[in-house]
Amino acid sequence: MVTRRIFLKQAGLAGAGLITAPRFVMAQQAATTVPDRVRQFRNDGANTPIKVTKLRENLFLLQGVGGNMLAQTGPDGTLLIDSSASTAAPHIREALQGLNAPPLKLLVNTHWHYDHTDGNAALHDSTGVFIIAHENTRKRLSTPQEIAFMQMHFAPDPPAALPQQTFTDHQKIFLNNDELHLVHFPPAHTDTDIYIHFVNANVLHAGDTFFNGFYPFIDGSTGGNLRGMVRAAETCLALADNETKIVPGHGPLGDKASLQRYHAMLSDVADKVEKLKASGKSREEVVAARPTSKYDAEWGKGLLSPDQFAALAYQTL
Repeated sequence: MVTRRIFLKQAGLAGAGLITAPRFVMAQQAATTVPDRVRQFRNDGANTPIKVTKLRENLFLLQGVGGNMLAQTGPDGTLLIDSSASTAAPHIREALQGLNAPPLKLLVNTHWHYDHTDGNAALHDSTGVFIIAHENTRKRLSTPQEIAFMQMHFAPDPPAALPQQTFTDHQKIFLNNDELHLVHFPPAHTDTDIYIHFVNANVLHAGDTFFNGFYPFIDGSTGGNLRGMVRAAETCLALADNETKIVPGHGPLGDKASLQRYHAMLSDVADKVEKLKASGKSREEVVAARPTSKYDAEWGKGLLSPDQFAALAYQTL
């Protein structure tokens, strides 16, 4: 069992009360302005090796700090989903070299949060990789952002970190003898989320719409909402069969059964909190009612505590 402390460290999401720290701070900012939690995230990225798990013949799960990454290798070049910490870039390149992977060609961001995009600039500068994401990801990375729930403020990223190609609803990429569907979710974890479906390989990267084994963080400041998370899980379930390998944004590799359990939990909690809120209960009263109690033993030992998740559910419904 992964403990709350270990998960937070692996995800780069430690900090007072809740989670996370600002993503990649612009290069021109003085080093003395970098918050301690960013330093810790980058220190972890510099010192944490990348764990590689083979999913299919040419698809590999990469896990270090930050969100789960996925690499596809083949004659057309290597594709990477998400980029971890800026300081993890050498470890990512080393992991790909260990797979005898061809040069890194494409980098896809599942959404804008720093633990999935902090390495963009480092990988782009060192390999020339071409970055693709939803148009809202570029908008948010290129402008100041705030996550009010955590009282966090984010500076714009440097140009090298920004996606060079964006899309609005969906995009197809034919690469390494597979057909990849990049599809935007309606607002869920944020308003920038996409999934990447490897059709022939039957592998799905769900980004942070899926936290496997942990209550998820939902970023209401950038469009996220709990009902959107429920709908995102339903979308992914419609794509999956019993053989589909589902990569969550955080947590261990999933499958359709684990995603079904996650969807059932989210849907039930949403129903309970929505009913309490409609009856006039305050956020504090909803938290005190313990609407997540049925699920706390399984889902409450990771990113958010049960009380934090109940409060977040209240705020995003």
